[in-house]
Amino acid sequence: MIVIAGLIIGLVFGFIQGKRRKGTGFDIAHNMAVYAIAFALLGMVLTVIIDRSVG
Repeated sequence: MIVIAGLIIGLVFGFIQGKRRKGTGFDIAHNMAVYAIAFALLGMVLTVIIDRSVG
């Protein structure tokens, strides 16, 4: 669940960053992909940490 939330937040954040920097459509898509991967990876690490600390 945290991974999916991180993915969506990353997509939105990447879109905002791409628009703010006045990028083309490909620039915006690239920013969205990079931020989505980074935030999903961070969410996965956070999920593993929570899982190991609880159980």
